Amino acid sequence: MLAVAGFRFSIRAKPVEEVRRAGENPVEYARRLARAKAEAAWETPEEIVLGADTIVVLDGRVLEKPRDANDARDMLRLLSGREHTVITGICLLHEGGAVIDHSATRVGFATLSESEIGYYVASGEPMDKAGAYAIQGLGSKFVEWIDGCYFNVMGLPLSLVYRHWNKLTAAE
Repeated sequence: MLAVAGFRFSIRAKPVEEVRRAGENPVEYARRLARAKAEAAWETPEEIVLGADTIVVLDGRVLEKPRDANDARDMLRLLSGREHTVITGICLLHEGGAVIDHSATRVGFATLSESEIGYYVASGEPMDKAGAYAIQGLGSKFVEWIDGCYFNVMGLPLSLVYRHWNKLTAAE
């Protein structure tokens, strides 16, 4: 997504433990993980490092990446015929500190049959996706509407990243 939007970048992914703290609200959780990912990848003060984390929230319950196929099926059953919110926290870590923000997009899901859920889980696509679906892939046919940033649902709110990136690099 960054390349399509014209960003020049390199990828430096480092493992970060993704465990929600007791009492931590979903927005705080996504923002904290975004910062942790940026800090883990930070190497030199001259660079700007982007960290991001996306979660799906349904009735206050955080749906992250499914643990296995059964978990993916359970998540899809929960989302079926309902509205949920996709939250992506972002952090731009730079020499002068950090810009931390988030985007939230409401998503309306179609009612899914057991056979649709089974087919989709068998495709493997849900296994590394928050909420067990990809709006940009096979899961696109289950999304009836969105209210907010489409790219946020994909995992990175490009316009939000650009707005902050532009402020940080305006003097260059």
